[in-house]
Amino acid sequence: MLVNANFAERVVIRPGDVEWTPSPTPGVLRQLLDRVGDEVARATSFVRYVPRSRFPAHTHGGGEEFLVLEGIFFDESGEYPAGHYVRNPIGSHHAPYTEGGCTIFVKLRQFDPADGGHVAIDTRAAEWHEDAARGVQVLPLHAFGEERVVLERWPAGTRMPPHDHDGGEEMLVLEGTLHDEHGLYPAGTWMRSPHGSRHAPSTGEGCVVYLKSGHLPRG
Repeated sequence: MLVNANFAERVVIRPGDVEWTPSPTPGVLRQLLDRVGDEVARATSFVRYVPRSRFPAHTHGGGEEFLVLEGIFFDESGEYPAGHYVRNPIGSHHAPYTEGGCTIFVKLRQFDPADGGHVAIDTRAAEWHEDAARGVQVLPLHAFGEERVVLERWPAGTRMPPHDHDGGEEMLVLEGTLHDEHGLYPAGTWMRSPHGSRHAPSTGEGCVVYLKSGHLPRG
């Protein structure tokens, strides 16, 4: 299966653009954002667990990164309410479930083989840092090699200068509305900008965004 598998192309998916489809596991639904492979795949998705659903025990052959968007996600290591960011390294395994239902943004099989650290951050309790030069607040989540993952909080009226994406960039709008010369992106929008692309994003009302950069093919 190939979904938005040309990483040299810009992709924008807004709320309502992609239907929820059942996974092979009852009670687990997916919105596929990009995918290379079938059930074992390099994939980026929204995944929704209905109340009292469980996913079979599995091993992360290429690592797993997720951000809990709604509800509480559970596994053997504990519970992760909305706002938790987790990285499970290559070779880790778990059997996730939920009691009241949850929705996560998840990326599978995209780790550098040398990136072996486990990460679990409660972003709603963590300390944000001021980036005075750009006028935004930043919460670093992970860095390895060229890859950087952060949350950023942009106050109303923030405007970024035009900039190029060395190694590409992914953005997920978590709160508020973002826009640039290409369009308007409400909360829930995911976009992937390839290596060498350029834009000048801004926000009128303010926004919170997940940003991942430096990880896409440069060729």
